[in-house]
Amino acid sequence: MKVLLVNGSPHPHGCTDVALSEVAMQLGKHGIETEMLWLGNEAIHGCIACGKCRKAGKCIFDDAVNRVAAKAEEYDGIVVGSPVYYGGPDSQICAFLDRLFYSAGKKFVRKPAAAVVSCRRGGATASFERLNKYFEMSNMPLVTSQYWNQIHGNNAEEAKQDAEGLQTMRTLAENMAWLLKCIEAGKKAGVEEPVYEPFHATNFIR
Repeated sequence: MKVLLVNGSPHPHGCTDVALSEVAMQLGKHGIETEMLWLGNEAIHGCIACGKCRKAGKCIFDDAVNRVAAKAEEYDGIVVGSPVYYGGPDSQICAFLDRLFYSAGKKFVRKPAAAVVSCRRGGATASFERLNKYFEMSNMPLVTSQYWNQIHGNNAEEAKQDAEGLQTMRTLAENMAWLLKCIEAGKKAGVEEPVYEPFHATNFIR
């Protein structure tokens, strides 16, 4: 089993990395492989709603979005991490997720997912909610923890002192490992995957 960890922070070894590394360490204790993707040193273009991915099968902007989409079958779960800027997630991670889920969201259906956020003081829960919406709209089981998945600190050294935040990350990893094992056991036992109705798009124009 393999879980993709996406670090949306511009700092490769900052607070967000501390949180994701704690998740990776705990997953490793269960024999679950992890892959860390850091977006910070790459320009990620926002979605321009051109719709060309529907025909081409991939986004017209060839960057980390297409690389992750091409490897989607390798991943059994995903954890997305972001710092908090002005009460919301980093723009880099939002641009990445907008395009990934618009162009390749179907490749992640039924894969367990979680979001983690880091902040100095406030804005964590609003950022956490924003990131979770990608998973909630994509038929992906949300993996929870003992508290909201947040860690506090102004830098990596301070984040490492957040004992409750680190424990929250380890509990998140425990729940992710448990759910992945349950899914694997269910497949072996012949449990059928959900069958969805045809999608009905509705607006409020009458």
